[in-house]
Amino acid sequence: MTTDPTPAESGTGAVRPRSDLGRRVALRRQELGLTREDVAARAAASPGYLEYVEEHAAEPGIGFLLRLAGALDTTVAELTGSTADLPSGFGRAGAHPEVLVLGPAECRELLAGHGIGRVAVTLGDTPAVFPVNYTVVDNVIGYRTHADSGPAAAAGHEAALEVDHIDEAFSQGWSVLAVGPAEVVTGFYESRRFEEQAFSAPWVGGGRYQWIAIRPTRLTGRRIRVPGAPVSPATSADRSTDE
Repeated sequence: MTTDPTPAESGTGAVRPRSDLGRRVALRRQELGLTREDVAARAAASPGYLEYVEEHAAEPGIGFLLRLAGALDTTVAELTGSTADLPSGFGRAGAHPEVLVLGPAECRELLAGHGIGRVAVTLGDTPAVFPVNYTVVDNVIGYRTHADSGPAAAAGHEAALEVDHIDEAFSQGWSVLAVGPAEVVTGFYESRRFEEQAFSAPWVGGGRYQWIAIRPTRLTGRRIRVPGAPVSPATSADRSTDE
């Protein structure tokens, strides 16, 4: 167990306002359904110090941040907010990475647990890729758009939606590709179910009421893993062959 600094060691002893780091840590912990005791045990820290990090403007060292990010299945960059305006992909390759083929069950699990992907369509003779907010209902992918927009062009054709997660701190991640016919959702019941289960309204704003459904006929995925780096406790990262 490591020794954590206490509020009194931070300087004046005055109560400092909650930081963005604390808010991100608390939100991620709640998303995973973990208690402070759970996360503290995983991060080799005391629950009291974790409470202090969540509730005050703490400035923990990089060692604790790395352990905390691993305990929360995220990255230091995500917790500290340094990825807000930076693209992924500048991290150096990890030592001895492993490439694992994901089976259909894990692909479905990862796909359903995400909310943003990229849909690939053909506009005329030109391929195009558009980011979309999506949801999954009964293994069917749905996203909202304008009826005359680029993403709507997927309807009536084979379409592909790609989803990924990049762990910049450990140079690892995963990607899932769903391929299948796309169609305009015309039924009230199916539209209502997509609406009710959507993670978010479209980030680009209102006026996007047309649901497009992709019914995957093929799900494939890969995971790049670096031995010794933390992996998600909610997924089976060791699964390496199609089921």
